[in-house]
Amino acid sequence: MPFDAALPYNELPLLPPRAEIDTKKILRSCIAARAAVAELRASGRLIPNQAVLINSIPLLEAQASSEIENIVTTTDRLFRHANDRGDHADPATKEALRYRTALYQGFQMLENRPVSTNMAVEICRTIKGYQLDIRATPGTALMNEISGGVVYTPPEGQTLLREKLGNWEHYIHEANDIDPLIRLAIMHYQFEAIHPFTDGNGRTGRILNLLYLVDKGLLETPVLYLSRFVIRHKPEYYHRLLAVTTQGDWEGWILYMLEAVRNTAEWTTGKIHSIRALLDETTELMRREMPTIYSRELVEMIFVNPYCRIGNLVEAGIAKRQTAAQYLQKMVELGLLRETKSGREKLYLNPTLLNVLS
Repeated sequence: MPFDAALPYNELPLLPPRAEIDTKKILRSCIAARAAVAELRASGRLIPNQAVLINSIPLLEAQASSEIENIVTTTDRLFRHANDRGDHADPATKEALRYRTALYQGFQMLENRPVSTNMAVEICRTIKGYQLDIRATPGTALMNEISGGVVYTPPEGQTLLREKLGNWEHYIHEANDIDPLIRLAIMHYQFEAIHPFTDGNGRTGRILNLLYLVDKGLLETPVLYLSRFVIRHKPEYYHRLLAVTTQGDWEGWILYMLEAVRNTAEWTTGKIHSIRALLDETTELMRREMPTIYSRELVEMIFVNPYCRIGNLVEAGIAKRQTAAQYLQKMVELGLLRETKSGREKLYLNPTLLNVLS
């Protein structure tokens, strides 16, 4: 039966793919992507306090992944509200911050269980901010943003969706003869094609990608800014996904994803090296100009929190409130921080770090 975009794709083939997925092109691209990811993994260790990375790169990922779904905010808004849970943020920023929270929660889940359907459900619940489950009612369809026409109708029926997700789960963990990066591409297509939720599938799938790389030991923390590549090549992303469904073009899709991994691994590695260099410069400047207040914990605090509050220093045990305020003010005078206000509260920006990140 030929593919019909308007009909539920209940015949979505189970994994493994029927096509050849270890072509010469794919294997060459996989080698390059593996090398870039290995360098990224090693570079991550250049930052002694991993919170510096966990609080920054995933926030950029949250912004870009949300923007793919036309939920648009800015890095400034995200960092400004990162420590207040977005209580006073606009709706788009709140939703992007929930993405960051979901990514971090998923990272913690990996300590006790691998990537799974249940993990996907919990991640999507956090992203959307309400309780949901695998789709049980019909009517979900993907539309062309410009024409409004239906481009894909995913499978329907909760039992069928759970069967396909069970097959997806077995494949990604048991096909050990296939490189994890190739499985990552296959995993992402299949999850998006199953489309298990009424909303939030793309963002959930992109979080699962990062967690899978950690799960398989390719990364230690989920700091691969993969959505940056997707947002820059968004039309091709959707074209390649659909081409697997309509033409069985697995090679084109896998090559796209491997290039996305390689490209963003190299970009993220560059960012980490820039952050480390700035951290060293800041440390040296404070040791030289402010030896009486210098501490490693104080320097790291303005990198963990690019929008730093007096309360951050107090909660970390660096200083009591009045002394903490004096420390931050001295750093403003030295040109390391810039003071601004958010309501009645003072915020201390690390402008050089924000420039590096954005």
